[in-house]
Amino acid sequence: QVQLVESGGGLVQAGGSLRLSCTASGRTDSIYTVGWLFQSPKNEREFVAGISWVGDYIYYAEAVKGRFTISRNNGENTVSLEMNSLKPEDTGVYYCAVHTFGRAGVASEYDYWGQGTRVTVSS
Repeated sequence: QVQLVESGGGLVQAGGSLRLSCTASGRTDSIYTVGWLFQSPKNEREFVAGISWVGDYIYYAEAVKGRFTISRNNGENTVSLEMNSLKPEDTGVYYCAVHTFGRAGVASEYDYWGQGTRVTVSS
C-alpha cells in the first residue's frame, strides 16, 4: 500500500499563491502516476494535475493551465503543486492521489488517497 500526506493548504486572497506538498510512503515503487484532485463544496472530486513518478509526463486540467505547476522530488518522495493567481473558485479541498498502473485522470482511476488539505481563496 501507499500512504499519502498532504500539507500546505490555508487561506489566501484572490491573486495570491500557495504551495501544496504530498509526501508518499510505503510501496512507493508501485507508484505510476501522482495526481492532485480538487473538491469544491458543490461538486465531485475533479482532476487538477498529474505527474508520472518516473519520466517526464505532466498534464493539467484546462482550468489551471498556466496558473498551477506540478513537480516531484523522488529523493524525498514528494509531489508539489504550486498554485498561482488563485481565484475564489479554486476554494475547496485538495487531495493527493496515486494510480499504480498507467496514467490517471478522473477520481475513480486512483488507488490511494491522502486525507486532503483545505484551500480557501477570499475575494
